[in-house]
Amino acid sequence: MDTTEALRAELVRAARALGAPEDVEPVIERPRDPAFGDWATNLAMVLAKPLGKKPRDLATAVIERLDYLRAGIRSAEIAGPGFINFRLATDVFAEGLRALIAAGHAYGRSNAGEQCPVNIEFVSANPTGPLHVGHGRQAALGDAIAALLSATGWQV
Repeated sequence: MDTTEALRAELVRAARALGAPEDVEPVIERPRDPAFGDWATNLAMVLAKPLGKKPRDLATAVIERLDYLRAGIRSAEIAGPGFINFRLATDVFAEGLRALIAAGHAYGRSNAGEQCPVNIEFVSANPTGPLHVGHGRQAALGDAIAALLSATGWQV
């Protein structure tokens, strides 16, 4: 489970403890200004009307019910009308790096394509005019797309 999934699951748990509907889906996004933290949510403002409470009061209640360790955060602060800003725990970053190093060259690879064949045609072997820089760009782009598809299990 990645950091946003863990945080989202913990927010859902906290929101349900406050009486939120079963289908609550917290939106987690990066704040425009990194000074506000690593992630932010407007969950308290979304739940304010259905629960009949003030957004800032709901934000406080959500924060009080969060398990910081399970969510992978070190702090949560209320901002503005009821946004909740989160700062990730440093060990979360370290875990991500450990997973990346342990996987080595296999990191990011998958079998999502299930060896289905795909044909990438990205540079004409017989151009209908003079070659230009765009042809070179398309060759590099096509090669990158083919490499990505191959790494995710497609038969290119």
